[in-house]
Amino acid sequence: MNLFAIGDLHLAGGQDKPMKIFGPQWDRHFEKISDRWKEQVSDRDTVLIPGDISWAMSLEAAQPDLQAIGALPGKKVLIRGNHDFWWGGIGKVRRALPAGMTALQQDAADLGEFVVCGTRGWMIPTEDSPLSGADEKIYLRELARLDLALAAAKRLEGEKPLVVMLHYPPLYRNCRQSGFTERMEAAGVRLCVYGHLHGGGIAAGFSGEQGGVRYELTSCDSQDFSPRKINFL
Repeated sequence: MNLFAIGDLHLAGGQDKPMKIFGPQWDRHFEKISDRWKEQVSDRDTVLIPGDISWAMSLEAAQPDLQAIGALPGKKVLIRGNHDFWWGGIGKVRRALPAGMTALQQDAADLGEFVVCGTRGWMIPTEDSPLSGADEKIYLRELARLDLALAAAKRLEGEKPLVVMLHYPPLYRNCRQSGFTERMEAAGVRLCVYGHLHGGGIAAGFSGEQGGVRYELTSCDSQDFSPRKINFL
């Protein structure tokens, strides 16, 4: 089994959402993703998708997008992003998924060679941008959700490597510590994949190793609309 990751697919969800308004590179972007996915990924492989999957506003409207992803090769593991408004109760989401797709929400799944857990995350406080009171409440809530996800993973883990999926960046090039990084280091996490950053924001992301954790920014436009193969085992 090979492991791939690609986030922020931003499928249309039945709406008029021409992504090329964000730059010509986004024109027919899912066609690019699908073609490159099929070239690289086999049905034996796993693809992590860390959020912002569809612009749909309801689970029913998201169905064509979920089916389109489900038709691509490999097993897929999803978490919710900040634009996934269609994502309601986790039970309903899981029942709506095509075969071979798994949704995580502050919990974990055993994928054979490793255990993966995840939650959405939130903005982190930095020296230049401290959080507002409202954002700090959400930040602390998401830290608690990561605690739940890590606890669920530990119950499954055994001696297997531990992978975390977040949508929001848990760190930046110029801000390498947060409550998220502290928890992952303490839990012995091997790999963290995240997304959310686009365009000029991609340069602020951090990909590399710190504190024993390997971090990978995997928003689709940060990797030329192609799933990225990640060798971490």
